[in-house]
Amino acid sequence: MEKHVTLVGALHIGYSAFQILGGLIALLFIVGGGLLGGLISEEGIVIGITFFIGAIISLWILLVSLPSIIGGVALLRYKPWGRYLVLVLSVLVLFNIPLGTAIGVYSIWALVQDETAELFASKTG
Repeated sequence: MEKHVTLVGALHIGYSAFQILGGLIALLFIVGGGLLGGLISEEGIVIGITFFIGAIISLWILLVSLPSIIGGVALLRYKPWGRYLVLVLSVLVLFNIPLGTAIGVYSIWALVQDETAELFASKTG
């Protein structure tokens, strides 16, 4: 089960890293579009509004993705609280069809096994 736990941790870290990258790209396009629109229309408010919206969206993506990275690192270090955190986050990621669903199902399957619980107990105790 060690390989499964390692893979689950890596999947959560990688998936969240790609979400953060997507958030940064969205910030770039939203702010860039607002800057372009503000320059064309000569309205400064357009730049401010789109920057604010882009910043809020990026901050939200960061806040949603950060716990999954923390949980993935905790799994790689065999912290028992990381197992519970990733289990909860795996249920939430099930709604991100199709990739999130696959990661969520696999993570839940791997982390609820009796062998996984024994593995975490032996690594911490």
